[in-house]
Amino acid sequence: MGLYGKIRCETAKISGKFAMNLVKLGKGMGKSFPGYLFLNIGTDNCLKELAKKPGIGSIIITGTNGKTTTTKLTSLLLANDTEISYNYDSNTINAIATGLLRDNIELGIFEYGIRDIIHAIPDKVCELIQPVGVVYTNVSREHTLVAGVQNPFNSYLKAKQLLSAPMKNGIVICNADDPRTAYIGKRKEADTHVTYYGLEIDMNDKSSNTDVYCPLCGEVLSYTIKYSNQRGIYSCNCGFKRPKPDIMLTELIKDFNEWTVKIEGNIYNYNHKKLIPFNLTIKTPVFGLYNLYNLLCAVTSYISFTPTPEKIENTIETISKTLDLSILPPGRFEIVKLNNKLIGMGQGDNGDALKANIQFMEDYIEDNFGFIYTTPDTGEDDIFEDHFNALLLSKPKKVYVVPGRTSIEAARKYYEEINKKLDAEFYPLAYEDMPKRRKEIIKLIHKSPYPYIIVTGCGPEHYMWAELKSELKKHIK
Repeated sequence: MGLYGKIRCETAKISGKFAMNLVKLGKGMGKSFPGYLFLNIGTDNCLKELAKKPGIGSIIITGTNGKTTTTKLTSLLLANDTEISYNYDSNTINAIATGLLRDNIELGIFEYGIRDIIHAIPDKVCELIQPVGVVYTNVSREHTLVAGVQNPFNSYLKAKQLLSAPMKNGIVICNADDPRTAYIGKRKEADTHVTYYGLEIDMNDKSSNTDVYCPLCGEVLSYTIKYSNQRGIYSCNCGFKRPKPDIMLTELIKDFNEWTVKIEGNIYNYNHKKLIPFNLTIKTPVFGLYNLYNLLCAVTSYISFTPTPEKIENTIETISKTLDLSILPPGRFEIVKLNNKLIGMGQGDNGDALKANIQFMEDYIEDNFGFIYTTPDTGEDDIFEDHFNALLLSKPKKVYVVPGRTSIEAARKYYEEINKKLDAEFYPLAYEDMPKRRKEIIKLIHKSPYPYIIVTGCGPEHYMWAELKSELKKHIK
């Protein structure tokens, strides 16, 4: 890098740091604006130099669901052992650059959302940041329409894969139970260390009967166990099968107020270049299976990158005792007691998330239940197909269909499909009057004759779901 390049990079860094101090005074762009300014003044080489700052390096966490929770949990654990910088719930390269502008950090821990190759530039991000870790939560059908262009699932999977494709050093962490992330891991084993995590518990979700296709040959996978949707123990005639997890959740005991989980395995530690044995039983909030995967992923990431492995068990026990449902993003699914009813409410923007919400609620349903379903939008038929399969399998007594996004006509079309198979009613509530939509959903909860109600589907994550849950809790006597 010549003198002009060095001056440009230093100017970009000074400007970005000044912006970091500036955004502390206001709201909004704090996670991304300093990085945006840095990248607009500097060059790709400037970001490459900036990415060398963390003493250990950077970890990038991606997936369809669970990115934010996994990033939060991983950050909580690693912050106990070393100096970190992190971002979550801001899925851009600008936010990563903002995190890297912070001083005296040993690890960067960054959530990164990927919709498609063009907008997310995943392979370029990997080449510029040179992460020591890329972590995959799961890959499910989502974002079938990006910027008005159809985004086939194979292209979406390819975009996720490209985030780790250029890596030649470090650790790729994959969910062994998800054939799509396992496929990404198997393709990286030749040139990078791959660590797999998964479940080994006595549970089989027999209602998860949707065909899952082998990412290697395209044939239907055979499952001996399905934990939820595509996650389980699987194999294919072509030879592709679930890899043996390096770390496993081997015991799950459910009580109404807390769960007990046992995690054990041998994890390769990046800093010490050796396997770390691990065996620990901890208490968790009532998370749902979905967030147990996030917890297991975070524990795997923590053990993989902590510089002080002798502190692992103490750190995990200490952090687990502080956990409550506030660790989850505001729009995520939770169960609320409303007078004589039990309400499960939260975002379910894709089939995997919606099914996980239903599965979570099924532990508590003992009678007929109603389902308030918020629909996808125009051009999101693939998401509706996955939602509809989950709806049919859950067998609600009544489905109340509400637009989840902007198009009432798309919601009406989806309602007509639902009404052919299930008893359903349609409520054409406009996106433009979101307070009214939320008010009417709460009215539906009150007037429904069923003691159990699930409210989930599509919608603006924070704008609708967080406010809806907050307003619902005001009705608790």
